[in-house]
Amino acid sequence: MLRFVTGNEGKVREAQDFLDEAVQQFEYDYPEIQSTDLGAIAAHGAREAYREVDAPVVVEDSGLFVDALDGFPGPYSAYVEDTLGIERVWNAVEPEDDHTGRFRSLIAYCDGTDLNAPTVHEGTPPVAIFEGRVEGAIVPPRGEGGFGYDPIFEVDGRTFAEMTAAEKNELSHRGRALDAFAAWYEP
Repeated sequence: MLRFVTGNEGKVREAQDFLDEAVQQFEYDYPEIQSTDLGAIAAHGAREAYREVDAPVVVEDSGLFVDALDGFPGPYSAYVEDTLGIERVWNAVEPEDDHTGRFRSLIAYCDGTDLNAPTVHEGTPPVAIFEGRVEGAIVPPRGEGGFGYDPIFEVDGRTFAEMTAAEKNELSHRGRALDAFAAWYEP
């Protein structure tokens, strides 16, 4: 049994699509560290959750990284969305020449053992890290679907909010990270 540490049932369903093993939602409100390093945040969460449940866990952390804003909001994406809103993020990017950005997702896996993975975040216990990303542009809000920054993130001429869930999932940064994890993971 693999425990996916999240309060978001949609993330769990997405993980179940990528992994053959049973994935169970595990709600645990670990203290999130403040850092500009998404890997450090995800690894800390995975370690804390592993210590709580004493079984293999997966934590996902993600963010929107805008080039004109030097990667901001990055790891602070949820907080910025909640406090400023996506319209104000667009307003900050709109006068800039460069509207490029990316969604990044990191899957952090911890099972309490030494891990032989492509990327291992050092610490005790070690944590395997798998990244997914999707490149795009920050645009004026449009579209009715999705959530979060989807209305201002455009890929191939459409925002994530203008895509069906299936279309978005084909491009998903989280899906790409889960795919990389699934290729490595053997229960």
